[in-house]
Amino acid sequence: MVTTGSACLSATAQERDEQRRQVWVDYGANDAEILELLAYNQNIFVHDRDWDSSPEAHVAIWREYMTDAAEIGVWGSLQRRLVQLRWPIEPGLSERPEYQDSTLRGLPIPVGTVGLELKSPQLLELFIHDTWAGPIPVIFAGDRADFDRLVQALVRRNEPDPIPAAMGACLVTGFNNLDRVQRYRADWESKEGTENWSQAWQRLLPQKQLYQDRLIILSDRPYSNVAAAELGLTDEVWRDRSRQIRLEHESIHYWTKRCLGAMQNKLLDELIADYWGLVVAMGDYRADWFLLFLGLESWPIFRSSGRLANYRGKPALSDGAFKVLQGLVVEAARNLQQAHRLALPSHRESILSQADAKATGHYLVLALSYLTLEEIGAKDGAELLTVL
Repeated sequence: MVTTGSACLSATAQERDEQRRQVWVDYGANDAEILELLAYNQNIFVHDRDWDSSPEAHVAIWREYMTDAAEIGVWGSLQRRLVQLRWPIEPGLSERPEYQDSTLRGLPIPVGTVGLELKSPQLLELFIHDTWAGPIPVIFAGDRADFDRLVQALVRRNEPDPIPAAMGACLVTGFNNLDRVQRYRADWESKEGTENWSQAWQRLLPQKQLYQDRLIILSDRPYSNVAAAELGLTDEVWRDRSRQIRLEHESIHYWTKRCLGAMQNKLLDELIADYWGLVVAMGDYRADWFLLFLGLESWPIFRSSGRLANYRGKPALSDGAFKVLQGLVVEAARNLQQAHRLALPSHRESILSQADAKATGHYLVLALSYLTLEEIGAKDGAELLTVL
């Protein structure tokens, strides 16, 4: 099984792979499933790089949007700035030349185009949230239908792709902000004239930090589509906690993307992000809640409406490999809960403060980022997490 402590990380890559393989053998996976699972669970985070938590270039622009929002409302400010919001949601729209011209090249939108319509624009909020990786803009939609439309417009290129009911937040990366392009062009033309803009545009394209933004879109839906009654909470309390969990969950994805160089739609990422979200919002980590969010609350029965169905990878894990993975996820969550309790300060039995919980959470998020799901879910996974 997996060795403990620093011995795990000091092992060679070949030794760690063999230890991971043995975990799957112990879980009854066949040879083909083991190959799938080893590839799926590979940790690709890069730790030998300096963390940059200074504000990214686009944050200053979004602060301007917030200033405008205070005068004309969030929806008015966003629709004025983001060209995608001046288009409707329609099948095949992203393939139309006039849409591509406006969203990729900054050309005028055809006269008569009806823009995106929201159900409750007055419930939108716009703010900047501080994270481990620096500040990031956040759009909060108080109406679930509006959240879906915003994701379709800003992420799915105005296509009516269905948004899973269990999805209540989205970290948007690589968003082409034509408002920034137009500002860049106006500044360039004021200095250089208009004759060689096409050449300047080609020079701009590789400098994505000058026109691509990262932001978070949040909804007001119960987290993972789990009802408050299932957790013994009131609707009001759970709505507030859901918002906190989502915001911190997406903040961790932003941190791994910017500071560790990777963000994947896989279970290691989700385990880390949900862990931090629960610690910040609830002051504790509960494995049974995390498993409920995934649809594994009655394991070995899997509830297909849970979030786990969203994390089968590309290409998707086979049914056999996916079934084996579920068992390991259950053990990984339980080990993480045990590690969290073990790592808390010694006075935890009397009074547990929010600061204690967050300090422990900070430590364990870092530890988790060095490991694979096999190592976390192995027999000595809790010990491993607490001695790294």
